[in-house]
Amino acid sequence: MKMALKDGQVLIKEADNNQFLIIKSWGKMKWSKAELMFYGPADIELLNKLSGLVRLPGPIEQVRQHLNEVAAAIDQERMKEKPEPLYKYPVKLPLYQHQTRGANMALIAFGLIEPPGKETAHEKK
Repeated sequence: MKMALKDGQVLIKEADNNQFLIIKSWGKMKWSKAELMFYGPADIELLNKLSGLVRLPGPIEQVRQHLNEVAAAIDQERMKEKPEPLYKYPVKLPLYQHQTRGANMALIAFGLIEPPGKETAHEKK
């Protein structure tokens, strides 16, 4: 099986019959008869399913791991009893806990800040 990541899409060619049937049963990817390949969004669910089916190429595995880290950070933020702002939000009044939690989760989800506890390459130097 050949796999590539292009413009946020996972492209799969030359899947054997068993792999073809499994991927088709998920309903997450579309089959292109003209190009004889599957294509679908590179989201966390699809990448985790594919990793259970085959070993992902390095760059695609890195994307999968990053998406899993972001999801874990969002879940951790959701469960915090007393969330602290991860950014100085431009509001006049103090935010309620649920507002702080939601704003923090949004910053992490949209990639505006790195998940807390994760060092960036710049910080490691």
